[in-house]
Amino acid sequence: MTEGYRQLTEEQRCQIWALKKSDWSQRAIARETAVSQPTISRELARNRGGNGYRYKQAQQMAEERRRLAKEPTKMLPKTIALIECKLKLQWSPEQISGWLEQEENLLISHETIYLHVWADKQHGGALYENLRRRDRPYNKRANGKSTRGHIKNAISIEQRPQVVDDKSRIGDWEIDTVIGKGHSCVLYTSFNPS
Repeated sequence: MTEGYRQLTEEQRCQIWALKKSDWSQRAIARETAVSQPTISRELARNRGGNGYRYKQAQQMAEERRRLAKEPTKMLPKTIALIECKLKLQWSPEQISGWLEQEENLLISHETIYLHVWADKQHGGALYENLRRRDRPYNKRANGKSTRGHIKNAISIEQRPQVVDDKSRIGDWEIDTVIGKGHSCVLYTSFNPS
């Protein structure tokens, strides 16, 4: 049984090269080397040079990609053009980040893409109009105070009927809510004075 994708060793690349030279199919190479067929397919596609697949060259290419992956990717004009093109197609920054890593071997976080969009907006650009969230309403604040947790048309406790204050009938409950740290738990307390 073959396993999922993993980094290949130089010895495995040598074996893949030799089997490919002997005209083995990718499926047969995968069985012989005990790696998945998609791994063989990716290896042959990504690490091929002008003279086809050669294991020493493949190893160097893989090592170079690993080295570059550890370095932060700079926002070069070509990269910016790719990002802006995908934004205009209504792709989210998360989708663009994943696509850049998979298809272009560029590690650019979605946060970096958002920062680029907001910097563009500050300079009068319109990239932000392509973001999916731009029309979504946000929690508005009145006079700098949050409206979260407020009940519309609530009646003040001072305006409750006298019969409730008298606590003379069954069914008039007093309750309170206690919310734990980080909103991790909620406790409801109640009291029926009857």
